[in-house]
Amino acid sequence: MRIANLSGRATIVTDHGLFDVAQSSDGAFSASIDKCIGQIDLLRRWFDAARPTPSDPRGADDLIGDERLGPVVNAPQQIFAIGLNYRQHAMEMGLDLPEQPMIFTKFVSALCGPNDPLPVPGPTTDFEAELVVVMGKSGRNVAVDDALSMVAGYCVGEDYSERTLQLKGSPAQFSIAKSFKNFAPIGPWLTTADEICNPNDLAISSVVNGVRHQDSNTNDMVFTVAQLISYISSICEIRPGDLMFTGSPHGVGQGQRPPVFIVPGDEIVTSIERLGSIRNRAVAP
Repeated sequence: MRIANLSGRATIVTDHGLFDVAQSSDGAFSASIDKCIGQIDLLRRWFDAARPTPSDPRGADDLIGDERLGPVVNAPQQIFAIGLNYRQHAMEMGLDLPEQPMIFTKFVSALCGPNDPLPVPGPTTDFEAELVVVMGKSGRNVAVDDALSMVAGYCVGEDYSERTLQLKGSPAQFSIAKSFKNFAPIGPWLTTADEICNPNDLAISSVVNGVRHQDSNTNDMVFTVAQLISYISSICEIRPGDLMFTGSPHGVGQGQRPPVFIVPGDEIVTSIERLGSIRNRAVAP
């Protein structure tokens, strides 16, 4: 199942039509996508059994690039992000592989829709394609073998970063440099976990102005999605709607020679196999 935030309303997306969740269920489910996240299993069972009539005849392809799409979670309590979690990315940066996950956060105010514009705050704004995990349950000390059962679904994300600010001091300022306005687009919709058997076997890419810079697979992760969830839950309580940016593969702008940074007018298209694509147009701040 694919669930989008369309004009602020939870909407089930199929190839044959769109279903406004609250309208199609006669109010049994909320119009709020955040509330639906905690009811994914119930929502999916209802939809499979009820087979409601589409509220809009358009299909998934008609939503590609639609500016009415908002983030698949509006107000997560926590946004976790992982640094250096792809082997080839660590290699291109000339850094050793981490012995344990490197965790930082992106602040909630950076969150935006999948096709929103990207204000460029400085000359070293970078792109980083990422698989984003949306949590569906609460828990602490989750075993690796149980970790994927905590997931509501997956979506495409970008971990935009302002490198000068990030590396200006010692230690580096990851969180603040990655939290400018619209530095955390996610979407285009939430693909529920039952649709993705293995989140660590998905092609992932970013294309800037038609040039493919990142072209990899989530199987290059140092720590799998399940390992990351287990590790984070050993320290923090995971809650429904929490987001986890799982790291970016090689090919980021900073890692290229010469570096490739984003300037106003650029178009960045980020895609993940079976999850769709998001599209951001860089603009002046």
